[in-house]
Amino acid sequence: MTVRTRFAPSPTGLLHIGGVRTALFSWAYAKKHGGQFILRIEDTDLERSTPESVAAILDGMHWVNMGYDEGPFYQMQRMDRYKEVIAQLLANGTAYYCYCSKEELEAQRAAAEAKGEKPRYDRTWRPEEGKTLPAIPADIKPVVRFKTPIGGSVVWEDQVKGRIEIGHAELDDLIIARPDGTPTYNFCVVVDDADMRISHVIRGDDHVNNTPRQIVIYEAMGVPVPVFAHLPMINNDQGVKLSKRRDAVSVVDYDTQGFLPEALLNYLARLGWGHGDDEIFSLEQFVEWFDLKDVSGSPSRMDRDKLLWTNAQYIKAADPARLAARVAGFLADKGIHTEGGPALADVCTLLKDRCQTLVEMADQAEYFYQPLTPTAEIVEKHLDPESEERLKVFAAEAAKLENWDAATIGAFIKEFVKEQGVKMPQVGMPLRAKVCGITNTPSVDAVLALIGREEVLRRLTA
Repeated sequence: MTVRTRFAPSPTGLLHIGGVRTALFSWAYAKKHGGQFILRIEDTDLERSTPESVAAILDGMHWVNMGYDEGPFYQMQRMDRYKEVIAQLLANGTAYYCYCSKEELEAQRAAAEAKGEKPRYDRTWRPEEGKTLPAIPADIKPVVRFKTPIGGSVVWEDQVKGRIEIGHAELDDLIIARPDGTPTYNFCVVVDDADMRISHVIRGDDHVNNTPRQIVIYEAMGVPVPVFAHLPMINNDQGVKLSKRRDAVSVVDYDTQGFLPEALLNYLARLGWGHGDDEIFSLEQFVEWFDLKDVSGSPSRMDRDKLLWTNAQYIKAADPARLAARVAGFLADKGIHTEGGPALADVCTLLKDRCQTLVEMADQAEYFYQPLTPTAEIVEKHLDPESEERLKVFAAEAAKLENWDAATIGAFIKEFVKEQGVKMPQVGMPLRAKVCGITNTPSVDAVLALIGREEVLRRLTA
């Protein structure tokens, strides 16, 4: 069997972080088995689906660099196919028209609730041998219902949750087409998965209740039933399901916060799956190691500190030129342009061991391109009159240096400290404060070398 998996988001908002993990596991499983990964946009919710959300999904998939082999397919472009299958089910007796009014259905619900029973359709219009159906009302547009088997149960071996069995009596006769003829979600999903030859459905466990409803439709259509794997939810650090209002749940959020996509994928891979004690690994390693049997059946919890740590490891290992391309955008957002200053890639090389996000790197890179104004506390502590006078002497002697590189500057600073009869912090800290506006920087000789002689001397004598 060729393994074919799919990621099928609804375009009703931004690409959710939980969806990215689902896509990652589906993608990895397909790659592991030499199969195909398909992207499908389930856009039949016309009230909530928007072109902007479609674009956000495609942009998000592009940002995490998770390529799909086929698609994107759009359900709204497959309406004729859904109607064709509905007609087949009506013809072979596995679906039927239901003319119950809204008021009748509400009365059935109320009666069931009064008896303490689960509300369900009473199958008034379900054709059965020897049954006489009511007269068709002239003023009701019918829905199409699926004829769920009576008696027995639906059983499947979930690859994450184990054996699951749900009685047919729990399923009711599902509406598969609305009064205007448009098909419903559970029906469209089955037709899509059948036509696209999906072998494994890997999705969030909020879909578990949909699975038995879908399995009976697969069986009625006479097509293979996929293997199912339902992934537990991702909770926030309080153990509560991630909320769009409360938590950073969109891929766009992590992009704008300065995370690297491969770091985010690495972190998401470890949410509910593991390979021994391995924490940092490439996507190629993940594909090699991934197996559904290793996915935990318990909810995972987002740990921002762990995500920041993971991102920091990837920043340390990243190509400085690539970092610079991203950091330049964050600097531009702050109104800072790097033209005329040191090469941003060189600045990123100096800073990348000190930063957990690219936003943090941009913040630390700022003083390389324009001096920051030191706080009153820094001025009081490090820029007293004696220190200011010493920096003027430093500037005058530094102007005479034959070379302006970190090694030369480092040797000069050591000699200057010795000549002044003070300790290194009595020169280094005021020097940072005057030139950079802050005192927490990388090695001061490397910083001064990058900023450049002319600019350093200008700042020291300003």
